[in-house]
Amino acid sequence: MTRLSLLLLAALVVSGIFLVKTSYESRRLFAEIERAKAEEAQLAADAKRLDAERRTEATHLKVERTAREKLAMKLATPDVTVYVTDGRASGGTP
Repeated sequence: MTRLSLLLLAALVVSGIFLVKTSYESRRLFAEIERAKAEEAQLAADAKRLDAERRTEATHLKVERTAREKLAMKLATPDVTVYVTDGRASGGTP
């Protein structure tokens, strides 16, 4: 009977240790999931912000202003337009 009691006590201790380990692992994984969800929310917010910035930068006025200021481009006017017909140039000065 004493051997059976010791065997049951050992099984109880091992199952208790296993229960504590499993509980700890469960809490750790839950915390990791919560961190991943928070990171996902942050990345989604960043994606929305970057998409809004991309749309803002791609507007016609912004592109035109950048072309004028940084690339020193000018609007095409008849004075600087060259029309080509039959292989000969005609029109304004190039």
